[in-house]
Amino acid sequence: MNRPLVSLVMPAYNAAAHIRPALESAFAQDYDPFEVVVVDDGSTDETAEVIRSFPDAIYVHQENQGPAAARNTAVARSRGQLIANLDSDDLLPPTRLSVQVAYLLEHPEVGAVFGRQEWLNAPAWMARDAVYGDLDGIPLSSIMIRREVFDDLGGYDTRFEPSEDMDLVVRMRESGVEYAVLPDIVLHRRHHETSLTEGRTVSHEPLLRSLYAKLERERQRQ
Repeated sequence: MNRPLVSLVMPAYNAAAHIRPALESAFAQDYDPFEVVVVDDGSTDETAEVIRSFPDAIYVHQENQGPAAARNTAVARSRGQLIANLDSDDLLPPTRLSVQVAYLLEHPEVGAVFGRQEWLNAPAWMARDAVYGDLDGIPLSSIMIRREVFDDLGGYDTRFEPSEDMDLVVRMRESGVEYAVLPDIVLHRRHHETSLTEGRTVSHEPLLRSLYAKLERERQRQ
């Protein structure tokens, strides 16, 4: 059976200090075929040099526009039927792609799939999810989504940063897209002082902003 091409898309901004292990974990996947598309979002350090040291990585440079725009650019440059996220400071277990692809092939009615995460150096302030008991809950960055679903949703809304991934999930639910959360660990997270999550306390603001935007869309359709 022909297996779908998976596009691993990665935004990178001044990521030279940690992007090499992330890319090494991407190219260590036990699934084939896949491609890795990295968008250098206007880095001023040696990010470009590190990315280019991986000859199989597809390198794209753009002026700094933020992670949502960089992800959209990466998807536009990619060719895969399935799209999977990877942040430049995280690591993938070698089974990430094979586990998620297998589920989507077995469940054609599901438009996207998430998985669980394991923190390698979690900060003391990080809370556990009430359902799974995992630190920081289910990572939205663990998504693998069908290209046609991503395109129908219009990609990431660049007005929602750093909560563009949550807004995408809200719009998936609004559009009736079915998604699933697998029990498998598909992401190893690394915390560092330049992480977007550095010092962040638990906040419902991103979700509230996305829900407000949803209500505005409903109002405009009336």
